[in-house]
Amino acid sequence: MENIDWGLVDWSRAQFALTALYHWIFVPLTLGLAFIVAIMETIYVRTGKEEWKKITLFWMKLFGINFAIGVATGIILEFEFGTNWSNYSWFVGDIFGAPLAIEGIMAFFLESTFIAVMFFGWNKVSRKFHLLSSWLVAIGANLSALWILVANAWMQNPVGMRFNPDTARNEMENFWEVLLSPTAINKFLHTVTSGYVLAALFVLGVSAWFLLKKRELVFAKRSMVVAATFGLCSTLFLVLTGDESARHIAKIQPMKFATMEALYDGRTNAPLIAIGVLEIPQDPMHPHPQEFAYKIEIPNMLSYLAFLSPRAFVPGINDLLVGNPEEGIMSYYEKIRRGKIAIKALRDYKNAQKSGDTATEAESLAVFETHYPYFGYGYYDDPEDLIPSVPISFYAFHIMVILGAHFGILFTLVLLFLYKQKIEKMKWFLWVTILTIPLAYIASEAGWILAEVGRQPWVIQDLMPTISAVTQIDKSSVQITFWLFAVIFTTLLIAEIKIMLTQIKKGPNEGGH
Repeated sequence: MENIDWGLVDWSRAQFALTALYHWIFVPLTLGLAFIVAIMETIYVRTGKEEWKKITLFWMKLFGINFAIGVATGIILEFEFGTNWSNYSWFVGDIFGAPLAIEGIMAFFLESTFIAVMFFGWNKVSRKFHLLSSWLVAIGANLSALWILVANAWMQNPVGMRFNPDTARNEMENFWEVLLSPTAINKFLHTVTSGYVLAALFVLGVSAWFLLKKRELVFAKRSMVVAATFGLCSTLFLVLTGDESARHIAKIQPMKFATMEALYDGRTNAPLIAIGVLEIPQDPMHPHPQEFAYKIEIPNMLSYLAFLSPRAFVPGINDLLVGNPEEGIMSYYEKIRRGKIAIKALRDYKNAQKSGDTATEAESLAVFETHYPYFGYGYYDDPEDLIPSVPISFYAFHIMVILGAHFGILFTLVLLFLYKQKIEKMKWFLWVTILTIPLAYIASEAGWILAEVGRQPWVIQDLMPTISAVTQIDKSSVQITFWLFAVIFTTLLIAEIKIMLTQIKKGPNEGGH
């Protein structure tokens, strides 16, 4: 590891994280608002009431603004795989490229074809065909997310492939195993549902502003009914998918699961930390905090969350580092040893091929295939380098969960107050609803931070670390593009907020269609 340019690795990671975080500001609103608009238009077509057409047009405009800017960041994100992570692209291009290609060919073209009808087809096509176009745009946006999330899920849990030692590449063997793996299904359902919740909160917050201003009261209340109902249903489903995702993480990424709860020593009857504050470590040689300054625990809940049994053993960070033979847990020290054997065996195999030594070639290949599941560990010497940031993982997880509970309560109260016909009189509650919009984005970003920081240092779980995936280019070029992208993305975000606010202030009665 002495020849690694850590500056290059860190800047490449920072640039990709910057692009991904900005991109995810736009995507969830697109995913959810597309369906909310389609639902509103369905009500319009079924009832024939012009009020619902006005409601649909208003939210459709905001959807279009967000959609256009989100596409720009997504394109840059995909290009960065080739520019900054070319070794990764070579190593898994046959697998990772397939879902991204399908996303472009199928989902993106579906969106781009019918979005024109959706925005410009009013009074030019029949109501039912226009409604169909709106639904196809919503489905296309979510199909686009499906293929990207399948690719990301494969990085978290590489299945359906084999490594070709002759080309040093992973090759897909079973497309359906990649597409339908539990990781892919859970990641897709949980991620898109979080987008639905965010979009519902966005609609609620904007509608609450109209109520505070005593403008468009009927428009605002009807928008809130759709958004709160859609949001509450999405929140309940989000809880189910989150529960299943956590259980799956405990199985395939136990280190991520341990850092989510800052659990160092595994135990049976493990409690779930509802609220906690980690102590800041004083020893720079051991930067991972192991103690809590404050915490509230739910007894046995972590064991149940992970393995559906309150008496189940949940491995901690130390169990994974040093091993726990009683629980059948192999140490990271042993995995590193086996990984180095795999790397050496692959090198011996390639050398034997060149020299025509068939006996050594066959022997090396057998050794390599036996130890390949630990291949990525061989790039490391110190197991502590394989621990992701405990504070980031812990706080990201708990922020996401706590805010998710707040969202569910908010949706319920909105529906209750609408039913009692007194929501416009409750100014404090309307302000809470408005201020929840940024909280929705914080929760959404926290989920992705947990997913990606929690699996570090892996680009592909257990097989390829970031240090071997990065493109060997001049660090300064990455630094320049990092700041360039930071300026561009920030400008785009400010532009979107300004355009959105301008359109919101105009209200649903201005601007035509």
